[in-house]
Amino acid sequence: MRLMIAVCSIMLAAPTVWAGNWTNWRGPHFNGVADGSGYPIEWSDKQNVAWRINLPGRGSSTPIVWDNQIFLTCGIDEKNTVLAYDLHGKQLWSTTVGTEKPGKHKKASGSNSSCVTDGHSVFAYFKSGDLASIDFTGKTLWTINLQEKYGKDTLWWDLGTSPVLTKDNCVIAVMQTGGSYLVAINKEKGTEAWKVDRNLDAPEEAAQSYSTPLVVDEDGKETLIVLGADHVTAHRADNGAEIWRVGGLNPSQDKYFRSIASPAVLDGIVVAPYARGGTVTAIKLGGHGDVTKTNIAWQTKGDGPDVPTPAVANGRAYILSDKGMLTCVDLKSGKKIWSGQAEKNRHTFSSSPILADGKIFITREDGKTFVLAQGDEFKVLAANELNGAQTVASPVLVNGQILLRTDTHLYCIASK
Repeated sequence: MRLMIAVCSIMLAAPTVWAGNWTNWRGPHFNGVADGSGYPIEWSDKQNVAWRINLPGRGSSTPIVWDNQIFLTCGIDEKNTVLAYDLHGKQLWSTTVGTEKPGKHKKASGSNSSCVTDGHSVFAYFKSGDLASIDFTGKTLWTINLQEKYGKDTLWWDLGTSPVLTKDNCVIAVMQTGGSYLVAINKEKGTEAWKVDRNLDAPEEAAQSYSTPLVVDEDGKETLIVLGADHVTAHRADNGAEIWRVGGLNPSQDKYFRSIASPAVLDGIVVAPYARGGTVTAIKLGGHGDVTKTNIAWQTKGDGPDVPTPAVANGRAYILSDKGMLTCVDLKSGKKIWSGQAEKNRHTFSSSPILADGKIFITREDGKTFVLAQGDEFKVLAANELNGAQTVASPVLVNGQILLRTDTHLYCIASK
């Protein structure tokens, strides 16, 4: 009863402001920042759970939301599947997209990649190489298999990159040993708009990347920012041509510096985690050609993420290590503002931090979510456990609700 009163008091002090859509795995602004306010900060299996559904298959993708529909992927009966639910947890439709290629790693699946939407259709990509556009009724508009068209998957582990959207195209980054490329598929027709090679001579596994590109505005033009193979590169969104590159992320030429965490961009600065959590490099947008010597703003070493992607907001970067060390740094200087350990545990963090309503939400692989303050010190506000199921998808915060996808369930957390 005391806990319920405390939660009610918090909600009375901070009225809920409803806020929109979650179009991709990093949220409406592509940087781990949620809109709105009034999100619950305390919950459990029995408290503040609006609904919970058993998922019909395994998948690791983060859900996305448009209006009253939630979209996610999983494997069902050896088929790649896109599922749609309404905001009350009712399944609306299920659409298959080719034959499932199961995951190798215990934390992964054939459905690691998250969907993306432009508000007209949903684009889904799978380890099998299948890419599809599906309308909001579940009808398949087009499909293409990138591996059949352009060559087999040579990743040592499971596909991790998610599709991104430009004005006209759906873009996929294929970064692997031997034959890396970026390809743009026309959103309406499902035909190739352009394809460019991205082979940067990184050694062995270091040539492999599981990160997701970003689409940014650079000097008034749509630009793709891509992290992987020991480099950050910028490309024109209309034809894929490289604009600039920054190298030197693997000066010792370590053969096993594959990259998983994706870049984040704010205020003209790219935050690029690398070296299996060994470094975080900040790069100024702009320029042409090799800008390694001119555009690196700062670099930190140690306590970086191997898997979680940083969140950026209000001139700060929030960097979560796999072991739960959360560090807040000044975006322009790289100066550490604060850092702290969420809780030492044998479980690590694979999902990425989300910022909302002055708080930070980080979810551990056992489904435990810590809520911290975004202020000027490391401060844990709450620690919330669910059923202990494996959780690698990132939290989704929309309309005063928190969606948490575990290996077996989809939860909707909301204050009563």
